[in-house]
Amino acid sequence: MKSSRGTVYPQTPSGSTVLARIPASELTVVDRSLVMISSLIFVGSPIWVPSVYAWAWNKWKKIPKEDKKRKAIYFSFLMSTLAVAIFGPHRHRKVGKWLNVRNWSLWKSWLRFIAFEVIQDQKVKKDDNIKDEQAILAVIPHGIFPFSLAFAALPIEATRVFGYFRPVVATATALFPFVRTFLGWLGAVDASRTAVDQALVDGARIGVAPGGIAEMFEGYPKPLTHPDDEYAILRSRKGFVRMAVKHGVPLVPVYCFGATKMLKRLQLPALFENISKLLRISLCLFFGPLGLPVPFRQKLMYVMGRPLYPSHIENGTQPPVEGSPDFDRQVDALHSRFCDELLDLFERHKESYGWAHKTMRLI
Repeated sequence: MKSSRGTVYPQTPSGSTVLARIPASELTVVDRSLVMISSLIFVGSPIWVPSVYAWAWNKWKKIPKEDKKRKAIYFSFLMSTLAVAIFGPHRHRKVGKWLNVRNWSLWKSWLRFIAFEVIQDQKVKKDDNIKDEQAILAVIPHGIFPFSLAFAALPIEATRVFGYFRPVVATATALFPFVRTFLGWLGAVDASRTAVDQALVDGARIGVAPGGIAEMFEGYPKPLTHPDDEYAILRSRKGFVRMAVKHGVPLVPVYCFGATKMLKRLQLPALFENISKLLRISLCLFFGPLGLPVPFRQKLMYVMGRPLYPSHIENGTQPPVEGSPDFDRQVDALHSRFCDELLDLFERHKESYGWAHKTMRLI
């Protein structure tokens, strides 16, 4: 249906279409319990998982050296448990389909908690609706925790508008058993170039957060940033664009308003950011209400732009050879179009979210 004045915030731009809307509502005890427990398990996993690993390692170290048999059995048990948690068959996406994970009541509680809205931009034509076709959804920003990508992929309400897609996730998520299990049920793709390439060869529709871990550290309270600015690391991020050109699939820009306000973080010395980028794992102190790893109640408003096709698809010409000058030109051109489209989406829709005072910075 066409959008009018029915949003929680001021009206959306004329011609835009509201594809999904779940307003924030009064939460039941069950809703609050589900959100709290699942948040502590998943969002809090960077805190409790290393603590469990450290506790288990310390227990092993305390076994007397003379008791070699006991030490060996305990170590074998720990390694076997970790191997099953990381590589076990229970993580296959067929298990997720069998469990109907996208239709769990848990996600409905979450959507009532945050408020959830998806808007199709006014520039998108009816013929551009490609939710059932192969594409690369680029969801921005990443946020301190990737709620934007998660809620575009998980609930059945989201898949009705974004289509079913496989989220691309950091390799380090394999170290967090419960998190990786859910990602496995969604058919998550490792963020390595080889894995993403193979997923696209297999015809998968994928979703990426191009800013990745580095984007967690951008924005206020980082020095030289302003609280009224929103930041996206895109200028040097062309890997997802190269994949689009190589495989001849469209890029779909999606901006998620509110994703950066779900959690707050403490500004640590730059060393932690550099180590995080090097190891591709977050070393970030974040918090929500009462200092807990539970997000603030913040509306997520997704704005979906028009699909952007590589020029050889639009022109009906032969695909360029990867690494050739023509290939690089197509990548640069598509990347530039993507950045422009993202900025346009932000500027057109920021007032309807109550962010008229904010500015988008691409870095």
